[in-house]
Amino acid sequence: RNRIKWIKYVPGSVMEEAQELPLCSCRMETPKSREILTLADRKCMATESVDGQLTRCQGAILKHEMMRPSNSVQLLVLCEDHRNGMVKHQCCPGCGFFCRAGTFMECQPDLSISHRFHRACASVLKGQSFCPHCGEEAGKAKEVTIAKADTTSTVPPVPALALEHGPATPGVPEGRADTTTGSGRADSSLSARSAHGLDTAAVPGSSRSPTTLVGLGTTVPPPVLQGPPRETLESILVALDTEKPKKLRFHPKQLYLSAKQGELKKVLLMLVDGIDPNFKMDSQNKRTPLHAAAEGGYKDICHMLVQAGANLDMCDEDQRTPLMEACENNYMETVQYLLRAGASAMHKDVEGFTCLHLAAKSGHYNIVEHLLSTGLININCQDDGGWTAMIWATEYKHVDQVNLLLCKGADISIRDKEENICLHWAAFSGSVEIAELLLNARCDLQAVNIHGDSPLHIAARENRLECVTLFLTRGADVFLKNREGETPPDCCSHNSKAWAALQANTRERDDKNTSDVALGQESVPLPCVNSVDSEPHPDDYKYIPENCVTSPMNIDRNITHLQYCVCKEDCSTSICMCGQLSLRCWYDKRGCLLPEFCREEPPLIFECNHACSCWRTCKNRVVQNGIRTRLQVFRTSKKGWGVRAVQDIPQGTFVCEYVGEIISEAEAEMRQNDTYLFSLDDKDLYCIDARFYGNISRFLNHMCEPNLFACRVFTKHQDLRFPHIAFFASENIKAGEELGFNYGDHFWEVKSKLFSCDCGSSKCKYSSAAMASLQADSTPEGQQQPSASPDTSFSNGPSSPS
Repeated sequence: RNRIKWIKYVPGSVMEEAQELPLCSCRMETPKSREILTLADRKCMATESVDGQLTRCQGAILKHEMMRPSNSVQLLVLCEDHRNGMVKHQCCPGCGFFCRAGTFMECQPDLSISHRFHRACASVLKGQSFCPHCGEEAGKAKEVTIAKADTTSTVPPVPALALEHGPATPGVPEGRADTTTGSGRADSSLSARSAHGLDTAAVPGSSRSPTTLVGLGTTVPPPVLQGPPRETLESILVALDTEKPKKLRFHPKQLYLSAKQGELKKVLLMLVDGIDPNFKMDSQNKRTPLHAAAEGGYKDICHMLVQAGANLDMCDEDQRTPLMEACENNYMETVQYLLRAGASAMHKDVEGFTCLHLAAKSGHYNIVEHLLSTGLININCQDDGGWTAMIWATEYKHVDQVNLLLCKGADISIRDKEENICLHWAAFSGSVEIAELLLNARCDLQAVNIHGDSPLHIAARENRLECVTLFLTRGADVFLKNREGETPPDCCSHNSKAWAALQANTRERDDKNTSDVALGQESVPLPCVNSVDSEPHPDDYKYIPENCVTSPMNIDRNITHLQYCVCKEDCSTSICMCGQLSLRCWYDKRGCLLPEFCREEPPLIFECNHACSCWRTCKNRVVQNGIRTRLQVFRTSKKGWGVRAVQDIPQGTFVCEYVGEIISEAEAEMRQNDTYLFSLDDKDLYCIDARFYGNISRFLNHMCEPNLFACRVFTKHQDLRFPHIAFFASENIKAGEELGFNYGDHFWEVKSKLFSCDCGSSKCKYSSAAMASLQADSTPEGQQQPSASPDTSFSNGPSSPS
């Protein structure tokens, strides 16, 4: 197709050099747009210029792809009749109105082709006029008159007079879609003509009167009609349907290469020639030209490709989109354009990365800030490894981004697939500045991953001295053992500075009367202290983190008998099968029970299990993760050993499980010491005995006003005879407060004859004073559940609590 040199004008700047631009795009289609379809209301948007009057077509549309005669006018949804007219070059590229009846200019570069346009819409360059369809000199065009419902052209017997021309100042009729805003498409400054309608400039020797555009209610001046009607040509133009498509002059691969190299002119030439803008390069991971242009930050090329029908969210073999390429390579203007054009910001690639992950990992602060400002981004979205933007920014030591994400509300407690939190990654990278930011934001310094490693373990292993020093000053436990039985000093080289710092801290703590009763078997250390008397630490039992059996119990652990969920990621929806078994998922995102959970008659809780499809870190896995709260065994003044909180414990927090030896009721009746028995169900068929095998819960004392309550939970199996007995905080508990639960009426019916309760509650019914009052009044025992602690000779623990 012929072309002319058009001058590019940029507002507020001097005239740029001349560049070659495509002209008509009558045969091009653009994918449907929701905004324009809504505007069209399923009716044809074509406007016809008929004898100087503008009329709107109301025909039904069958095909939703959009068309237009040039990039200087709006995109249109057309009926089949006007689609055919568009292909036959019957729509004027200057104003976008169809030249179906009346007097027009007609260029005929070939016997089988004719182009129609208004005289005032001719392209003008340096005083010369050109056909806006093909760029032929307008002097070769003829003025024709076409009757209504007639496609026969009438031409004068003599050549047409010289075309009059002037600067066109068109305007868009009301009701038409403006593709420069609202539809996600950016302005094109590559055309000297603006995207408007007819020329409203006065033409010498003519007059214009405003006419109303049918169906739109807007006054628009009609085109200028020059001279009387011409005589009819003896020959009729050949039907335009016979026009054969032209052979492409470029290979589709060239479009990708030119887009990658930023060759705007070549891209335009190839798009006009009909090269598919969605062509995928097999040798380049099936990337499209839009991928290449976005990767190079060529916004104008991106715009032209989108205008030509490029799919904004087309993926390559790695499921990367063009927007991802622009974000990763830090091209802000291209990112802004693609987002305005409607590109998805939450799409994930094969590794689960989003645009936010890529920008955070690469340290592109402005891109991260802009993505978050759109409101379209989930700041806590996790990739396939469970990593968030915060974790990526932390690992790659982008301090400013970590600050930004913290200010925007990023969750620093989210765990990856190996249960690392941000602080683990700060320790790994050795960024003490980020570690301090996270600790100031109350990041959990005692958090451990699936290997039992705390941030201190990681910092020691990586010889990050500054992080080790920071963690020690903030109270990190240097005695904590991971799953391999290693303490932080065991993880590092003995000639490293980190090891020296850890050893110095170890010596300081060895001077204190502390030891871990769990022997490193729990996620957090459980120290034992005695500042009351000389009683040594209890060692007359075996510490175990999980229930054990000493005789066959026939617990149904068959995985095929489990009910399980098929949730993805964190089981946060109501369709989770495990949540439905529990009536609903009772845990919030912190792992605490919801406020509406009934503590008086708690429902059974079914956590997700190893048959489920969800992540190991889903929110419906709490009890199975073990003890995460820092506790301490301590010597009381009257009740022997007890347990207290070392940290504040919010209401609803899982504290510990009652762990021991699972035995039958018959076996329990035969045992002499019944102080540590806990019934598993109301039928008393089975119970847990923590006398010989148990965990820290065996030291919990009775409280008449308890701050813990028990709940039956199922994790690895769903045999209703053998639930886990999990203790949750019934109120907010302050650091230093003793922990306890109500042993139950049955316990005190037996034990009140042997000792009294020393819980200290004003509501205690089994204190020595309360018992004396009861005996004096000779009244029956109250129905309220009383409590008291067992004899101190048993190291204190529950007996048959209900």
